[in-house]
Amino acid sequence: MPVTVGIDVGSISTKAVLLANGKWRSELRPTGASPKLSAAAAVEDLLQNAGLERKAVQFLIATGYGRSRVEFADKKITEITCHAKGAQFLVPGTDMVIDIGGQDSKVIKTDGAGGVVDFSMNDKCAAGTGRFLEVMAGALDTEVGRLGELSADAEPVEISSMCTVFAESEVISLLAQDVPRERVVAGIHRAVARRVAAMAERLGLGDHIVFTGGVAKNQGVRRALSQALKRQISVHEHCQLAGALGAALLAAEQAGNNA
Repeated sequence: MPVTVGIDVGSISTKAVLLANGKWRSELRPTGASPKLSAAAAVEDLLQNAGLERKAVQFLIATGYGRSRVEFADKKITEITCHAKGAQFLVPGTDMVIDIGGQDSKVIKTDGAGGVVDFSMNDKCAAGTGRFLEVMAGALDTEVGRLGELSADAEPVEISSMCTVFAESEVISLLAQDVPRERVVAGIHRAVARRVAAMAERLGLGDHIVFTGGVAKNQGVRRALSQALKRQISVHEHCQLAGALGAALLAAEQAGNNA
C-alpha cells in the first residue's frame, strides 16, 4: 500500500492524515495566520512520529479552506469530495454528510459508496458556521467548547435572526431580560440546526446521515440537528478528520493509478 498524506486546512484548524502500511495516524493543530506553515508543520510532525522521511510520501492531496496555500501538495481537491470519501470510510453506508466548519456549512448527498451525488453549501455568511457559534459564545461570556454542555435539557428560546451581528445583539438583549443563559444557548443551537436542516431537506434527506467537522463535537448542535431532521445522526469519534482522511484515501487511489 502506498504512503500518502491528506491535509485539510480549515479556517480554524489544520488536520493531516498519513496512510501507511494499511494504518493511519493524524495530526491536528490551529491554522493560525499562515495556512502554509500550519500545513507544513502538521506533515512534518506526522512523518517524524511515523519514522518516515518526506520522500517516502508517494502522493499528497490538500483540501479545505486554505488548500490553495499548500504549495507542496501534489493535487488540491474540494472538501466536498474529500468529506464524502472520508465519511464513508469512517461510517460505511453513509448517504448524506453534514459538515459544519469554521467558515461554511455544507450538506453532501452521496451514493452510499463515497461518491458525491449533489451538495448544498453556505459560504456567503457566517450564519450556521463555527464562526457564528464563536461570536455567540463571546456574547455569552463563555468558551465555544462549553456551549454543548450549557444547553443540555434546556428549553430553547427563539432566536429570530441568523445574521451574526443582529443575533449577537439579540443574545445580549435576551440576557439583559434575565432569560437563562442555558435557554439562550439552546436557542442558538436550534437556530443553527434549522438553517442546516433546510439545506439538507432541499437535497432530499438521506437514510444514514453523518455529521462531520469540529461543530459535530458540540452535543447541543447534534441534538438540535437530529430533532430538526427527525432523523438519527451518526457522529464518529474522528468526525473532525473526515476531510483529511478522505484526501489521504484519494491520494492512495491516485498513487495506485500512477504506479
